[in-house]
Amino acid sequence: MTPLVSILIPAYNAAERIVETLGSALAQTWVRTEIIVVDDGSTDGTLTVARQFASRDVSVVSQHNQGASAARNKAFSLCQGDYIQWLDADDLLSPEKIAKQMRARDGGCTERTLLSCGWGYFMHRPRRASFTPTPLWCDLTPAEWLTRKLEQNLHMQTATWLVSRTVTEAAGQWDTSLAVDDDGEYFCRVLIASDGVRFVPDAHVFYRMSGFGRLSYIGRSSRKIESQFRSMRLHIGYLLGLESSDRTRAACVNYLQTWLCNFHPERPDIVREAEQLAADLGGQLETPQLSWKYEWIRRIVGWGPAKRTQMFLQRAKWVVLGACDWVVLWAERTRPARLRLPWS
Repeated sequence: MTPLVSILIPAYNAAERIVETLGSALAQTWVRTEIIVVDDGSTDGTLTVARQFASRDVSVVSQHNQGASAARNKAFSLCQGDYIQWLDADDLLSPEKIAKQMRARDGGCTERTLLSCGWGYFMHRPRRASFTPTPLWCDLTPAEWLTRKLEQNLHMQTATWLVSRTVTEAAGQWDTSLAVDDDGEYFCRVLIASDGVRFVPDAHVFYRMSGFGRLSYIGRSSRKIESQFRSMRLHIGYLLGLESSDRTRAACVNYLQTWLCNFHPERPDIVREAEQLAADLGGQLETPQLSWKYEWIRRIVGWGPAKRTQMFLQRAKWVVLGACDWVVLWAERTRPARLRLPWS
């Protein structure tokens, strides 16, 4: 029989976006899919909007707010699929995303082969998504994939993966104690349970950049900072469990160095832990450096104010870019049809 693919969507206060997301899930050309939406205690009408799509193939359930990982665990407990497609409530799948990945299984894949694909950032207009290939966009072994991720600070967006039920069950549940980077930690375990990654270049995912309100934004939250570092320690343990070599240890040290700026100077305790971990791996961490735009502020008033200034200006830049993109979208939708050009 044709395998059933379960599209699992955790949703929290996504009323403005979930219609597009569900539309992209329903538009899949793969003939057998089920869609399960778990509303995680939304307060903005997400549940009401999602229930408008309820049907034989679309199930909508709700629970008290427990976080995205708990909602994903709930969705998986309800699904029947042979393959699992995770999809956040504001991201989009290209119509043939699942079909192209499922067809790729016939090229020497096993039930434990992970299927990934390309993804692109966008704010409000999916057709303007920017697809930038990285060294993860190819067929790789689990150890090589994780080495490249830590070595070059790369990641693969959650919805790019298509995972068999066998591997999903072997990986275990999402870690509900992680406040951030729960997806990075989870897919480490998925990789470890697999026999490798098959990259499908002509399947696509559209990743909506929601700015500083997104769950992955750390900012100055102590809980998220601690969660990020715990996830990093787990990442390092997972990689070294697959391969402990000079290269993988160096990749782990580089990973710690890249993220050290998120802990310095506010959390000297975590900085000390990171330095000790790097030393145990045979490396040494250096004090993070600010870009020239903020270095002069650090010299005058110190690290803390300079870092806060950097965060504020980055947030302001993002707000302006997002507002401009939204205005262009609004103009495109309200422009009279006779004024629209064929390529607009």
